[in-house]
Amino acid sequence: MSSRRNNISRVKRIHRRQLLRGWGAVGISLPFLECMQESVSAGETHTSSPPKRSVWICAGLGFHAPFLFPAEPGPLKPNTPYLKQLRDHLDQVTLFSGLSHPEQQGNNGHASSLTFLTSAQRPGLAGFKNTISIDQLIAQRIGMQTRFPYLALSTSGRSLSWTSGGVPIPGSMSPSQLFRELFLQGNEQQIASEIARLRRGHSILDTVTQSANTMAKQLGSNDRHKLQEYFQSVRELEHRLTQSEGWVRRPKPKVDAEQPDDIRDKLMAIERQSAMYDMITLALQTDSTRTITFGISGLNAAPKIPGVASDWHGLSHHGKDPAKIEELKLIEQAEFAAFANFLGGLRNIQEGDCTLLDQTTVVYGSNLGNASSHDWHNLPILVAGGGYRHGQYVAHDPNQNTPLANLFVGIAQGVGIEIDQFGSSVSAGIRGLETQANA
Repeated sequence: MSSRRNNISRVKRIHRRQLLRGWGAVGISLPFLECMQESVSAGETHTSSPPKRSVWICAGLGFHAPFLFPAEPGPLKPNTPYLKQLRDHLDQVTLFSGLSHPEQQGNNGHASSLTFLTSAQRPGLAGFKNTISIDQLIAQRIGMQTRFPYLALSTSGRSLSWTSGGVPIPGSMSPSQLFRELFLQGNEQQIASEIARLRRGHSILDTVTQSANTMAKQLGSNDRHKLQEYFQSVRELEHRLTQSEGWVRRPKPKVDAEQPDDIRDKLMAIERQSAMYDMITLALQTDSTRTITFGISGLNAAPKIPGVASDWHGLSHHGKDPAKIEELKLIEQAEFAAFANFLGGLRNIQEGDCTLLDQTTVVYGSNLGNASSHDWHNLPILVAGGGYRHGQYVAHDPNQNTPLANLFVGIAQGVGIEIDQFGSSVSAGIRGLETQANA
């Protein structure tokens, strides 16, 4: 028995880590792998029902709650400063309060941004390890149906997306680079180089598989079972790599839009948000992907917005100073106006008998309920589109800490993912999120 334990210990210490390194080397490129299935270009005729999509947006510095939430739950009306910005789309929006993830205090409250889409507990504290984000779970199930399994976008380089191993996925910040990847076809040399890169990935997987076969001979039955699960993951990745070769030579969608210029000035915060919203719309319209995250970071400086002279982060920590709150309102109103334009763009694109917004569930909110006190309770969460019954403010009891992950499960089910639980969820759905069919 002692000899067997030493054998297993030796395998875990050497070979298993080598496997993980091999897997990691391949997995790094996964965010931009391309998978084989018909893509719907702008202007193409759909031959089947339009696909369901999801967009997940988090504003890291939160929103001042009194300017967002109405005094009472019920039908949404433009009766708060931020809802006025959404006045044209309130029939396609549901506003939630009283939701949160459990145990999100982290080391300063801002760490809760790490787990906005995962709900892992105690972010940033000793021993913390993140889990998979809901967008990545969705991408694992339906990502092979589009050229890009998902897009992880950001204004700072830090995305909302995390792998199944709890590893952060870098966020794309450049609309111009994203446009090139989505729509510009490479020349023959570039295509050949991309195919060679994919085939090198095959070679890595072959080496990993050979090493694992050698290791299997030294393992007990339980570990061999785990290894078979690993083999299955390898085979799935091989399948993706094989299909990716087809995508490389497949023509990219043609769009009636020019490549955008990147806005280098970080102080033009709203313009940068709007530029990324435009790219999100194009990516969804051309069915280049069906799962997108967008992380919006604040600034330790004053954004270029009329009437704003103080740094954004400082204003979010207003300490109830009326002057700071009024200045903060100018920033957050501009954010909601940009978001309203995004919803309007989705709503103006027709897909058969419905609109792109009807087919896209958009979650817009923050990991902080009160940025001034770093409070991660009572999060501001809006859900738009997706075919749900909207036009309501749904107030959950903030003292009950209804899990935000309940909402994630319902939305995942809405895009065709068969799950009953995710992260800290305690139910498969949430009061206030109902489809039109069930209304």
